[in-house]
Amino acid sequence: MQKFILGRKNYIIIVIAILIITAFVSKLGFENEQIAIWALVIASILGVSPIAIQAYQALRVKVVSIDVLVTIAVIGAFLIRNYEESAIVTFLFLFGAYLEQRTLNKTRSAIKELTEMAPEVALKQLKNGEFEEVAIEEVDVGDILLVKTGAKIPVDGTVLTGEGYINEASITGEAVSVSKKKDSGVYAGTILENGTLQITADRVGEDTTFGKIIELVEEAQDSKSEAERFIDRFSKYYTPAVLVLSFIVWLISRDIQLAITILVLGCPGALVIGVPVSNVAGIGNGARHGILLKGSEVINDFSKLDTMVFDKTGTLTIGNPRVADKEIYADNVDDVFAYLSSVEKESDHPLAKAVVEYIGDIEPFRVEKTEVVKGGGIVAHVEGHRVAVGNVALMKKENVHLSEKVQADIDRFEGNGNSLVLTSVDGELKVLLGIRDQIRPGVKENLQKLKKLGVKNLVVLSGDNQGTVDLVSRELGFTEAYGHMLPEDKSAYIKVLQERGQIVAFVGDGVNDSPSLALAQIGIAMGGGTDVAIETSDVVLMNSDFSLLPHALGLTKATANNMRQNIFIAVGVVLVLLASVFFSDWMNMSIGMLVHEASILVVILNGMRLLDYKL
Repeated sequence: MQKFILGRKNYIIIVIAILIITAFVSKLGFENEQIAIWALVIASILGVSPIAIQAYQALRVKVVSIDVLVTIAVIGAFLIRNYEESAIVTFLFLFGAYLEQRTLNKTRSAIKELTEMAPEVALKQLKNGEFEEVAIEEVDVGDILLVKTGAKIPVDGTVLTGEGYINEASITGEAVSVSKKKDSGVYAGTILENGTLQITADRVGEDTTFGKIIELVEEAQDSKSEAERFIDRFSKYYTPAVLVLSFIVWLISRDIQLAITILVLGCPGALVIGVPVSNVAGIGNGARHGILLKGSEVINDFSKLDTMVFDKTGTLTIGNPRVADKEIYADNVDDVFAYLSSVEKESDHPLAKAVVEYIGDIEPFRVEKTEVVKGGGIVAHVEGHRVAVGNVALMKKENVHLSEKVQADIDRFEGNGNSLVLTSVDGELKVLLGIRDQIRPGVKENLQKLKKLGVKNLVVLSGDNQGTVDLVSRELGFTEAYGHMLPEDKSAYIKVLQERGQIVAFVGDGVNDSPSLALAQIGIAMGGGTDVAIETSDVVLMNSDFSLLPHALGLTKATANNMRQNIFIAVGVVLVLLASVFFSDWMNMSIGMLVHEASILVVILNGMRLLDYKL
């Protein structure tokens, strides 16, 4: 019976509205008091039924909810034969709840849009080589799938055959077509705009990047900030306190009308809903723009930060370095390049990839006894020769002599903003390469926006040489810049900043800098979309557009400010209503309920403004 009644609340609202209109028409138009009374009695009984059921369900779990206050107030009004008040209050309460749910659903529209992007079917290759459409639940890792123009990519996978352009807006928030060909990675939920691809499934269902994004946003929207937890605790005691206050007023005044009016006026609905609606809308706005905010506490901390620390490579720069300068100190340059290329192919460092690409296709030698020197480079044996490839510190460790000319070349390369790769063979320096990366477009302008948003300290920490870091720092306007920083050095410096009382955000790639991302109050992974980035960081920017960073900061500040506005509105309305019942003669239950429901709608609509926030 309870389920039946609660499932038909919308119909009950319509019936109550008709009955109330009938009562007023009968009383004012036809002067038929009897029909008016019966219409209001039936409306009161119908209206209080779902409210009383919800009150009973709350009391069963030892919670004195708003429904309890309204139920007692309506029953009290009914017993003193104030049928007009009891009917109107139930209608306003139920209709207000309906409007609240409708508007709240709009604040969750971002997550709804995401879930609707999730693929439901896939063209799976059968044993006979034919492709058949199957439900996405029937796709397993290793299956071969066919994707046609206009279709959603059903899984995270790798292209086997074919070429095409994919819109990755569902992952990155950026509606730009990305070229895909053999061996390219593809993401579930993205759309093949043209071409035909055969892909192999690497991750399916909830394990895909898209699945993890949906899970993350859902968890973030359901999470509670400290402010919300405080309000929950406050409401737990506040609502019974209103009940006690109402009883005391009745004992003193013996005015039942006044007592039940206090029950209605004291309902803390706007206070309870004001903070969550701001958080949900803020997180929803971020999701639409490719910004994943991991919950309410992240929003609170992010809005207060005053220091932002950046990794250089791949964050401030595009992460695609190229060899820009070179000096050769050997006669047998082809052999040295062959040694260098063979060793660098053992590494996945961006500088190593730049060297291999610069040297080009060359028959590699067999590499033995490879040793990665932390913060230095790599040492290996090639064709019986000891080959060391890395920075100046590694050369000194290998006791490689650096002549005055070499030192002058090093200073010149660093002055040009190059990262250095030195190569020695059997203790003699053979090659010096200067590798340069380009600053991301728009970085300087967006760093200025961060300053305007209240970030006082902009710090760059890099494993690169100090000269290159200083050059980048001067160009972009950083307050501090430090080179030759290992991952543990970056973490140690973040601790120093925190000990000074600064609230620190670290912006990196989510992989090499995971210790710093975890240590900072706010860890921000740029150009995410990897498991490590999503799991390690507090904020994930799903593409490399640097303008997302000031948007994210501005959004969290706007969200935090919106929460404060909603709390002020909610508390202010309750105080005004309670004061008016004692110091005015116009306040009654119906007006109180109308203002109460209106205040809830005001805080919801105020929160919804965040959905359209733009910096």
